[in-house]
Amino acid sequence: MSEKISQPRKDFQPILLGTDFNCYGMARSFYQEFGIKSIAYGVMHMAPTRYTKLVDVHVVEGFNEDPVFIETMRKIAANLDPKKKYLLLSCGDGYTELIANHLDELKEHFICPYVNADLFNKLGTKETFYDAAEKYGLPYPKTKIITKEEVESGESIELPFNFPIALKPSDSVEWLDIHFEGRKKAYVLDKREQFDELMPKIYEAGYTGKMIAQDFIPGDDSNMRTVNAYVDSEHNVRMISLAHPLLEDPSPVAVGNYMVILPEKDMVIYKTIQKFLEEVKYVGFADFDMKYDRRDKKFKIFEINLRQGRSSFYCTLNGYNLAKYVVDDVIDHKPFKGTDYAEGNMLWLNAPKKVFYKYAKENEYKEKAKKLLEAGQWGTTAFDKNDSFKQRLLMHYSFWLINKNYQKYFVQR
Repeated sequence: MSEKISQPRKDFQPILLGTDFNCYGMARSFYQEFGIKSIAYGVMHMAPTRYTKLVDVHVVEGFNEDPVFIETMRKIAANLDPKKKYLLLSCGDGYTELIANHLDELKEHFICPYVNADLFNKLGTKETFYDAAEKYGLPYPKTKIITKEEVESGESIELPFNFPIALKPSDSVEWLDIHFEGRKKAYVLDKREQFDELMPKIYEAGYTGKMIAQDFIPGDDSNMRTVNAYVDSEHNVRMISLAHPLLEDPSPVAVGNYMVILPEKDMVIYKTIQKFLEEVKYVGFADFDMKYDRRDKKFKIFEINLRQGRSSFYCTLNGYNLAKYVVDDVIDHKPFKGTDYAEGNMLWLNAPKKVFYKYAKENEYKEKAKKLLEAGQWGTTAFDKNDSFKQRLLMHYSFWLINKNYQKYFVQR
């Protein structure tokens, strides 16, 4: 799939913040569309980009926090080629926040298609996003915001819904630095006793933000949806793409990460999300997670990530190259000519095929996905034939580990 173009672009350079799976997907998109090798900065080497030929990785200790972040960016800026444009893109929530906090200064040297700190603060935590969702009419699950003070008071916390519930941190950036036995990216709690035992542990471990308790929407992973969009500098949605996850990562540190995605098109979802993005005057990539609630036949939105999603290479795989949209906008300044409402026929995998066949719930969507696999209409973020043998070998090992995680952690709901 990722064929290098015959005449690589030399007038701009992508700089990616982060070294993870998201970074690799964006680097593939830039290489596929423009023949450009990306540059990435992060705090450590990570498997997807450790041995890649598509990204030049720089590791800087403490780069994911200030003052190291902005001091490093100033050093980078001092050595830029004045004849070239430098496009700065975040591949993680923490980097998006850092860009927003330093947007005016960074824009003096880099092209930064991001919202400012004010809008970031209105959308960047789950709590503030739900306030915006309420204001602009986006459906979301019944929610209870829980503070550190409430938990430390020792008083019983009233929940306006029954168990099972979903529980997750409002501040996903701070949560990355919190460690305790039983820590997960998010929780599904079946009993009150689990809730009462877990909540004190969270704050004893040093977390200071709020926790989000929500009415658990019943159903398996195939009820999930994800939307990725690119919104240009004039707040026009240039591309919006809907994906139907059929399976999620069951491991505690990565729970909720999508493993199998079927492309779909739903104009009601597209128009709802587009209206929201344009009304809040959004800029840049956005990623929404939602789930279908069969009780009232509505999709409930869980959150917005102010960046492209971890699995967003499914867009590029289906012919909607993420790199092209941002370059058309902020590098080439091509005028807006209407929204691309994505559809496609390529299945995206981030797991071995046997994991999909064994663990994805039997339904009409799985049957459709099987037909795409049998027809050879599938792809991954992880493997690019232009990349090094060592990179592909490490990704094969990572896929083998995914199989082990399912054997250990998977629970069908």
